[in-house]
Amino acid sequence: MSTSFASTSTSGGFDFSNAQRNSLLLNSANTQNASASLPQMTKKTGTTIVGLVYKGGVVLGADTRATSGSEVAEKNCEKIHYLAPNIYCCGAGTAADTEMITQLMSSQLELLRMNTHSQSRVVTACTLLKRRLFRYQGHISAALVLGGVDAVNGPAVYQIAPHGSTAKLNYTTMGSGSLAAMAIFESDWKEDLTEQEAIHLVQRAIGAGIFNDLGSGSNCDLCILRVDGSKDYRRNDVTPNEIGPLRAQVTKSGLLTMHPGLTPTLGAPQVVPHPAAVSLADVDVVMESVTPSA
Repeated sequence: MSTSFASTSTSGGFDFSNAQRNSLLLNSANTQNASASLPQMTKKTGTTIVGLVYKGGVVLGADTRATSGSEVAEKNCEKIHYLAPNIYCCGAGTAADTEMITQLMSSQLELLRMNTHSQSRVVTACTLLKRRLFRYQGHISAALVLGGVDAVNGPAVYQIAPHGSTAKLNYTTMGSGSLAAMAIFESDWKEDLTEQEAIHLVQRAIGAGIFNDLGSGSNCDLCILRVDGSKDYRRNDVTPNEIGPLRAQVTKSGLLTMHPGLTPTLGAPQVVPHPAAVSLADVDVVMESVTPSA
């Protein structure tokens, strides 16, 4: 045992492995923009995703804003992903990571259903997701809210962190707007919620994230999974930022309307019509034979 310990112990002497790092930090501290020469850190993402259990099933909700740093990259993206006919998943984090990890798990669940000839269980989807995320130690930037209904355990909602830790909860929120959404859940959630009460509560929670978090915005998507096996995926169920009616109320001044003849000309106007359209009937197609060379 002593020989094995001696072989694995570090040798003595000076260690300059951190010299380059220390020089970089020292130079960055002396510059006006201290963060200019520091290593690029992880970009902040923004989302509000929620899920809750009511007595008749599960309701999932998400906003539709996708951001790239401080810029809005997409106003109406989908953050509720399909895993199985009875299981859906909301994703927060890097859009590509959430999209690809849910597609991969959906494929694995489909193969498992074909092999077992049975319905997918929510806990099985949770296990597959957390094993995959834990393997990559958080480098897959996907924070998930998993919800579904199966014949064994009934309705269930799981919170899955990017590093692979999970929790089975009655209600949960994730993303940059999770604190605002959780405030709504903690104040009004109860065990015997009806479906309409649960839907209204999720709409309010997503609305709190939309209006109190800069990384969340646009519309609210919903997905209702019921115990009887039916589901209701509502795309853009609530559109609180619809600007069409607001623009219709704006009355523009008639001075801004440019009528024909407003611009003065030096001579008589010359109107040159466009040439007549050419159809295939006006084109002669000549087929030439090509003699192959020797």
